[in-house]
Amino acid sequence: MGRTFLFILIILIFGALLIISNNNLAMYKPDNAQKFFQLSSDWISTLYNNLLTITGQAVKLNWTPSS
Repeated sequence: MGRTFLFILIILIFGALLIISNNNLAMYKPDNAQKFFQLSSDWISTLYNNLLTITGQAVKLNWTPSS
């Protein structure tokens, strides 16, 4: 449980750093903070939708052993 939480936290921090650096956001400015939260929520939404797509495709695969 602890390792999973740590892994997710590292992914989120890494994503936040990429969003800040790729968009040249100075986080001390209120406008940039709002833009950061919008960009990060869009990123998390995209991650969630991609996870749903991957899971849906994995469920459709034939997982029975072939002889």
